[in-house]
Amino acid sequence: MSIAEALRVAAGRLSASSDTARLDAELLMAHALGCTRSDLLLHHMGEGEPESFAALVDRRAEHEPVAYILGKQEFRGLDLAVNSAVLIPRSDSECVVDAALEACPAALAVLDCGTGSGALLLAVLHEMPEARGVGIDASHAALHVARTNSVALDLDGRVQMLQRNWTQPGWDVGLGTFDLILANPPYVEDDAPLEASVRDHEPSSALFAGPEGLDDYRVLIPQLPALLNAGGVAVLEIGASQAEPVSAIAASCGFSASCRRDLGGRPRALILRQ
Repeated sequence: MSIAEALRVAAGRLSASSDTARLDAELLMAHALGCTRSDLLLHHMGEGEPESFAALVDRRAEHEPVAYILGKQEFRGLDLAVNSAVLIPRSDSECVVDAALEACPAALAVLDCGTGSGALLLAVLHEMPEARGVGIDASHAALHVARTNSVALDLDGRVQMLQRNWTQPGWDVGLGTFDLILANPPYVEDDAPLEASVRDHEPSSALFAGPEGLDDYRVLIPQLPALLNAGGVAVLEIGASQAEPVSAIAASCGFSASCRRDLGGRPRALILRQ
């Protein structure tokens, strides 16, 4: 069958598992052909369906995220490698980067707690050519992805990726202090209803944080003052309903908090100052 017909069939099949079935099919077809989506639509629609396309559609029909199938995700203009060891960077998180750049534009030392793919840290360092950064994660597999991305973006000379777990004593030994701290900790409630593509495929250790989704904030925030330089800023990603409770945790640790909303108008980034 032609590529045009294969796309129609695939989009029909994927409509049961995706709200973006046609787009998904086009992205998967472009991947199978090794071309861009634009090139696919302009130049390849009359060609025969590539043999590898059906297997890609099968994976998407089982709710596997397109980003994992493609092995990459765009974030704030950067192409990042991703796999099931890391959360998929989302456009909502871009406001965390924007908030950090506005709150601490002259930062020279940046710490990213729970770096995952490295999205937040690498996006900030990309905009701050004088800054150096440290990304920490409890997952060795996640750190491999983050290091891969730092090399691909030619930022590996300015960043360290270290295996550290902020729930364990001594995790911060030797890290030093920082002008800017970023964190996208787990913040999903344990019983929260999630789409199958998230629940069944993204790493649960990076998602869930107790019955209220606040467990990691309660552990991490009290440890931040000792890691911040004078005048330093911490910027945390939060869930849409968590601005008030996380601000309260921060206030108990001597921080004032302000909130930035994402493109959907939801509270998303909490800026903490001592």
